[in-house]
Amino acid sequence: MTDTTTTERPGVIDARPVRHPGRWVALAVIAVLVAMMISSVVTNKAWDWPFVLKVMNYSPVLDGLLKGTIIVTIVSMILGVVLGVILAIMRLSDNPVLRGVAFVYIWFFRAVPRYVLMTILGLGVLTLYPTLDLGVPFGKDLGLTFYTLDVKTISSGITVGIIGLGLSEAAYMAEIARAGILSVDNGQREAAQALGMSNGKAMRRIILQQAMRVIVPPTGNEAISMVKDTSLLTAVPVTAELFNQAQNVANNTYKVMPSYVGALMWYLILCTLLMLLQSWLERRFARGFGAQGTTTGGFRSRLSSIGSDH
Repeated sequence: MTDTTTTERPGVIDARPVRHPGRWVALAVIAVLVAMMISSVVTNKAWDWPFVLKVMNYSPVLDGLLKGTIIVTIVSMILGVVLGVILAIMRLSDNPVLRGVAFVYIWFFRAVPRYVLMTILGLGVLTLYPTLDLGVPFGKDLGLTFYTLDVKTISSGITVGIIGLGLSEAAYMAEIARAGILSVDNGQREAAQALGMSNGKAMRRIILQQAMRVIVPPTGNEAISMVKDTSLLTAVPVTAELFNQAQNVANNTYKVMPSYVGALMWYLILCTLLMLLQSWLERRFARGFGAQGTTTGGFRSRLSSIGSDH
């Protein structure tokens, strides 16, 4: 007997998306709250926005922005990144002495608050060490000092601030760089050695290049934090600093909030630029590592997804 059973294909399923009216309610509540905040900021004359713009363009404020915020951030981050990478390599070294030195350094500077560190460097180091003698240990009385450095010549506020923030940042960058290096597969190192590369060349040309995908995001966060931590330079003390100059304007004009908001606006601008730079670097170093989480569809499709899931 012949089997005449036939397999029929199922018809088209007319599926409808699940509705989520709660999302629209939440969107309406958020929109009302945002509108209320904008209305308060715009209509409340106590904000004094014309004076805020004046504060942002004052010469002392711009000088503090350039010297105490931008320059200190850039130089401190360069010092922190370079020293941090060196410390990370030392932590991963087979030499127990190098590992121990790196561990002690990271332990110390991660444990000391930056404000305390800046205060000690600004006020205490000059008292403890007015001069630094380079030579044979315990040989000063025997005339075995080769060079004497007057600490006062390098104890200007900006210099001390850069050194303090850079040394502190290096401890955090060391852990970030170490995590990035460990994220690279050991096969990459073995392949570099098979090509005849030395350990140093393999680290520069192969390992660090691939580790940047992991290093860049937290480094961007550290750079943004450094912009804000420059306000700690008042502990050194440093007068050519953005927030310090805004405080001076507030004390002289008695317009406290508009003066502080002027400094706040500059911090927002700088951090926004750093966020954009971080996003660009992340995309650059993430090339070749699969999907980057790009969002498809325009604004209308994203808005329609609020109320429904397909």
